[in-house]
Amino acid sequence: MDKLQFPCEIFKTQKRMDDYGADDMRYGDLSEAQLKSQFNLTDVSSRVNPYTLTKITPFNQIRIYGSRSEDEKVSRQECAGILFDEFRYLSRSFSMYGPYKTLIEKMISHMQYGNGAPFTDLYLDAALKAHILNDRSPDNSSRLQLKAVLEKNIDWEKMCYPEKYKDRLRDAIMSGKLPKFDRFQDNFNGMGITVHDTWATDITIKSLQISGHRFRAVVQYKIQDHFGLDKHDILNTTFKKLRFFRLWFVLQRYNQLGFKPFITNMEAVIEIVGERNESKK
Repeated sequence: MDKLQFPCEIFKTQKRMDDYGADDMRYGDLSEAQLKSQFNLTDVSSRVNPYTLTKITPFNQIRIYGSRSEDEKVSRQECAGILFDEFRYLSRSFSMYGPYKTLIEKMISHMQYGNGAPFTDLYLDAALKAHILNDRSPDNSSRLQLKAVLEKNIDWEKMCYPEKYKDRLRDAIMSGKLPKFDRFQDNFNGMGITVHDTWATDITIKSLQISGHRFRAVVQYKIQDHFGLDKHDILNTTFKKLRFFRLWFVLQRYNQLGFKPFITNMEAVIEIVGERNESKK
């Protein structure tokens, strides 16, 4: 009997890692006319008009996107700075408490200055690990699903996991729910707005140690998300009515701004410990 060799990748999503061709990774590809006609993005900012490069004041706010000679003009760079400051300010309503509440402002600043470079943060990794470990639903938790399959399929006499049962590990992941930040608390703790859904997930069992009637598996989760908006996002009625998302889309997709979206990398390594369960043989 062949035994499974480790490390062993047991799951990967159909969506691939490092996918810079996705629609939400596009930038600077839409004109003012397109933004206004296709997406009705006329009222973008409460502070500055990105199309006319004029500040919005209480005196001209009633005609937000009509310009007169006495309106204060700004450079395109100054306009972008004002838009990003407003972007950060509006993000606070999505990130009100907890250790991850500063992430969204850091990620917005990374969009402003990072030129599309990938983003990592220890708090993102910590959030992912906590999510995996705290999910105790036997139907949803990939960790618990893997534990059950390992307990049932380890060859305890030969102290190994049979290679012929490798697909059962993948099936265990498929039968559960991948870690995503779409829980109620994620609407307010900063994770829903920074990550929410995810783009690609790879899961690898790094090692499996079997001793007596117990085992210890070390499992690595690698997850990527895109900090960017696609056309479907801004056409979503809920998103479109929020200035936060209108600002984001224009900063990213307007051909006179074109700030690059970026890939968010998250990684967590967990241990799964279990023991032989005769009732499952």
